[in-house]
Amino acid sequence: MNEKSETNNNQASSPTTLTDRARQWGRVIIEPIAHTLARLGIPPNVITVIGFVLSIGVGVILALGHIRWGGVCIILAAIFDALDGTLARIVGRTSRFGAFLDSTMDRLSEAVILLGLLFWYTRLGAREEILLIYATIVGSTMVSYTRARAESLGLNCKIGLLTRMERTIVLTAGLLLNQVRIALWVMAILTNFTALQRMFYVWRATRQEESEREEQIASVHKAL
Repeated sequence: MNEKSETNNNQASSPTTLTDRARQWGRVIIEPIAHTLARLGIPPNVITVIGFVLSIGVGVILALGHIRWGGVCIILAAIFDALDGTLARIVGRTSRFGAFLDSTMDRLSEAVILLGLLFWYTRLGAREEILLIYATIVGSTMVSYTRARAESLGLNCKIGLLTRMERTIVLTAGLLLNQVRIALWVMAILTNFTALQRMFYVWRATRQEESEREEQIASVHKAL
């Protein structure tokens, strides 16, 4: 069994996340745009980089205090975030580096957007928001790290309440409604809770594997 088929089997057995559902719902909009980009010969990695550049723009907008405009621009950046993977599948140019670049740019995009908010609230001297942003950054980093570390152990760890899609939705809603403090509280708590969920999932999965291995060893000893 090759690496691709193993990944597909793991994904089939994992729970469906909001990200998976959003990709299914968004196909009606995303795929026609991706087909147009494919005809224009634009590489998927270029779309990934453009999405990151847009995120930098969002960070600058937020740093200047234009909260609602920042929410609007996040939606545009999110569209590009969804386009690169779809485009790669359409043109048949999926690659390990492309997946690596996409994940890396996702982390940097989220960080630069939160940095923009951090800059704005630092100018305002808003200590509560600053601490919440710090907690959110830590939680978001741990959510990504726990999944990456679990996958290095052969586990597909896509579970949790607040994956990147949910974080984007919460932050966008908070910006558009000018309720950033509430959004930050939700993200600060639930990102760290999601990291704990994934830690517990990995602990339970590895414990089950070890138990099964011990039972197999015991059965072999009995047969001997």
